[in-house]
Amino acid sequence: MSVLKNLNIHVVDDDADVLLVVKALLEDFGAKVKTSTSSKKALGEIIEDKPDLAILDLMMPEMDGLDLTRLLRKETDLENLKIVIFSGKSYEQDQQRAFSFGADGYLTKPLITDEFIQKLQDIVEEKVEVTYWGVRGTLPVPGEKSLLYGGNTICTTIQFPKDNLFILDAGSGIKQLSDHLMNQQIEGLHAKILISHPHWDHINALPFFVPLYIPGNEFEIFGASHGHVSMRELISAQMDGVYFPIRIKEFAARTYFRDLKEEEFRVNDILVKTMLLSHPGICLGYRMEYKNRSICYITDNELFPEGSREYNSNYWDKLTTFIHATDILITDATYTDEEYLRKSKWGHSAVSQVTKLAHDAEVKELHLIHHDPDQSDDDIEAKLKTAQDLLAEWNSKTRCVAPKERESFKVT
Repeated sequence: MSVLKNLNIHVVDDDADVLLVVKALLEDFGAKVKTSTSSKKALGEIIEDKPDLAILDLMMPEMDGLDLTRLLRKETDLENLKIVIFSGKSYEQDQQRAFSFGADGYLTKPLITDEFIQKLQDIVEEKVEVTYWGVRGTLPVPGEKSLLYGGNTICTTIQFPKDNLFILDAGSGIKQLSDHLMNQQIEGLHAKILISHPHWDHINALPFFVPLYIPGNEFEIFGASHGHVSMRELISAQMDGVYFPIRIKEFAARTYFRDLKEEEFRVNDILVKTMLLSHPGICLGYRMEYKNRSICYITDNELFPEGSREYNSNYWDKLTTFIHATDILITDATYTDEEYLRKSKWGHSAVSQVTKLAHDAEVKELHLIHHDPDQSDDDIEAKLKTAQDLLAEWNSKTRCVAPKERESFKVT
């Protein structure tokens, strides 16, 4: 069922033909639609009617869409109103100004039916979507034993409302993401790239991310502070002429770097929290919060079994607090319990320990990633069953999945 069904929508545009087309389209999806060619008249009508959604043209003679948005945002009774600018102007500056005035979305003319409806639904839902482009650890593993879950190393995206795109790590999966974004032909792409740590399987495919070489795009690359060497220097070093034929100076997109410690900061409406993890070298976990939803990304991370010499109850408690009640915990589950006995202190976790952590922290959904390169699809399935059986044994409310490449999950 369309989320537009039974929504009260007010459409404002000085072009009567546009209003006819948009009204008919929205009514086909079950919406209740009112239209106006006068922005001044529409202001009073929207304040009085209190619709669920207002779709506003940008360029109108009496009052443009930005001023109309600004005035509507002053009305305390309209705090739940979603506002979408629908304009023939596709300039990045206009889009960013619309967001700064309080718009929830910016769509461009001409109207393309499927795209228009899908984007409107995403805006109404305030969709937060997690997509996996690579779920392996250490090395890519192409071949018949990795056809189900895929063979690329770790890369995940989180798409937040208002075109806020976060890219988590840059393993070989980022090449698939690159191809996807290039096929979409997005102009003026903006994204935040969060690097957990600079081990090869988390950064070695960043030079193959084509949007970095396109003028007009903009990226900010975040990563753990290493004191003596900056994030920019770490990325630049792997593109030194000795190791790679293209230098970082070839990035044509506006590219910024930011070194992080344990801290909190905001990216527009999204609160980002960081935590140092149990892994050789300096590695950061991330928690991203948007309104009442959150996602935690914890890799690479070793959870030592309780009773072992290395077990640290303070660290366990701190991490449990950090991820508590998150909607999705994306985490390192590299080993089976048997494998972990041979690979303790390698910086990765056994599946039972990860499952216990998620249960203790009352996580809603546990996502198992960063699988050992020696593991086949069947081995991953076995780890998943181990986790699910443990959760069932504990009568846990936590749900567990093992994401596949290109699989997406909505956070509602």
